[in-house]
Amino acid sequence: MSTLPKDARIYVAGHRGLVGSAIVRNLRAKGCTTIIERTHAELDLTDQKAVDAFFAAEKPDYVFLAAAKVGGIHANNAYPAEFIRDNLAIQTNIIHAAHIHKVQRLLFLGSSCIYPKLAPQPMKEEHLLTGALEATNRPYALAKIAGIEMCWAYNRQYGTQFLAAMPTNLYGPGDNYHPDNSHVIPALIRKFHEAKASGAPTVTVWGTGTPRREFLYSDDMADACVYLMSLAEAPYTALLGQDRNDGLAPLVNIGVGHDLSIRELAEAVAKTVGFTGSLTFDTTKPDGTMRKLMDVSRMTAIGWQASTSFEDGLKSAYADFQANVIQKP
Repeated sequence: MSTLPKDARIYVAGHRGLVGSAIVRNLRAKGCTTIIERTHAELDLTDQKAVDAFFAAEKPDYVFLAAAKVGGIHANNAYPAEFIRDNLAIQTNIIHAAHIHKVQRLLFLGSSCIYPKLAPQPMKEEHLLTGALEATNRPYALAKIAGIEMCWAYNRQYGTQFLAAMPTNLYGPGDNYHPDNSHVIPALIRKFHEAKASGAPTVTVWGTGTPRREFLYSDDMADACVYLMSLAEAPYTALLGQDRNDGLAPLVNIGVGHDLSIRELAEAVAKTVGFTGSLTFDTTKPDGTMRKLMDVSRMTAIGWQASTSFEDGLKSAYADFQANVIQKP
C-alpha cells in the first residue's frame, strides 16, 4: 500500500530540470494535489537562511532533491569549482532543513559517476568508495558522495528517512541542449539535427566511440523515484538499512540494466534525426570511463523496472528538441 497521500505537501527541488520536471509530471498524473515548486529566482538553494525560511513556511512532507549543477565532460572540466561548491551547498541546505522541519521522507538524486572509474561491471551499490573516481567529473562525484553520506549520517543520528537514488545516464523532455555544456544524447541530437539542416556530409563525435553507456528515459526515472517514495514502511525502511550491519548506504541504483557503445548511440541518434551522412570520431577528445553499467537488482527486487524502449525514448527526446528548442522564437 502506498504511503504517499495525494494531499501530501511535496517539494520538488529543481522542478524545471530534466528529472525534476519529469517527477512533477508523474506526481500530477498520480493525482497529487500539493506540489511545491520554486524557481532559482524565487529561491536560491545555495542560501542557507533562505532555504530554512522556505521550509519553515511551506512545511513539506516529502522532498525530491533533484536540484543540482550538472553537465557533461566539457562543463565538468571547465567549471570544477562551481560543480563542487554549488552542489555541496544545495544538498547540505536542503537535507539539513528537511531534518529540522521534520520532513517525512527525502529522496536525494545522485549520479552513476559516484562509483569508481574501474568499478566492476555492472556496478553495485556496495562498490561505493572502493576505488578512485574518474578525474573529469571528480568534483561533482565527490559532492554527490557527500550527499549520500549526509543522508546516511542524519538517518543514523536523527532517525530521519532519507534515501539516495543513483540514476544512470538520463535523457528525455526538458534536457539541456547547450552545444558545449550538455550530456551526450542531447549534444548528439543537436549535432545531427544541425548537420541535417545544413546538409553537412559528416558529424564528428568526441572520443573513440568504444566506451559503453546505459541510458534511462527521464519519465522512467521519475516513475522510479515516485515508486520509491510511495513504498510501504517495511520495504522503504529496508532500503535505508538502519537495522542492518552490512555497511550498505541508503542507496538504490536506477537504470535499465543494459548498455550500448557510443558508436551505436551515435548511429541510433542519427537514424532518429534522419541524418544520412557519415560519422567520424575525434580520438584526441576524452572517452571518460570505458563502461558504466548499473546493477539494478535492488529496484527489480522491490517490483520496479523501466518500461520505455530506447527507440521510443529517442523519438520523444527529438520531438521535444524540435518543439522546445528549434521552434522557440
